[in-house]
Amino acid sequence: MTMKQPPYKAPEFTLPDETGTLHMLAEYAGKWVVVYFYPKDDTPGCTVEACSLRDARDELVELGAEVIGVSKDDASSHDKFKSKYSLNFTLLTDKDGVAMEAYGAWGKKQFGKEGVLRKTFIIDPQGIVQKVYGRVTPLGHGEKVIEDLKALQSTSVHEV
Repeated sequence: MTMKQPPYKAPEFTLPDETGTLHMLAEYAGKWVVVYFYPKDDTPGCTVEACSLRDARDELVELGAEVIGVSKDDASSHDKFKSKYSLNFTLLTDKDGVAMEAYGAWGKKQFGKEGVLRKTFIIDPQGIVQKVYGRVTPLGHGEKVIEDLKALQSTSVHEV
């Protein structure tokens, strides 16, 4: 599957968070959204990535953006992961991989095994994917997202 080049309409999703509350992408209309897909709660790379986004969240919120993490882990796993690392953003469960498929965040990994691909998407207030990180480097990811969000916002200010 080839990766779509932004900008394109972000696929809609409805997924439960760690409390069972359903979240729809449409609820975030009018805001920037950083949606990131990751393989597994509390594993080394995913923890580094989550903590990087946690540390960047306050600045992202100031920029008008919400952070949403998505994996196949269940609610209790998400709850433990959030508590253990004081994660300050929503984690959603995509146990059937429907959103992962729609976003191209499921596919062949190293050694030909299928699985969750570490991908991040910056979606603008109109629901358009403006930036895709195809192979995320967990360390420093939050800072990179802040930098790119600022650049996107400075170019989109003049457009309607």
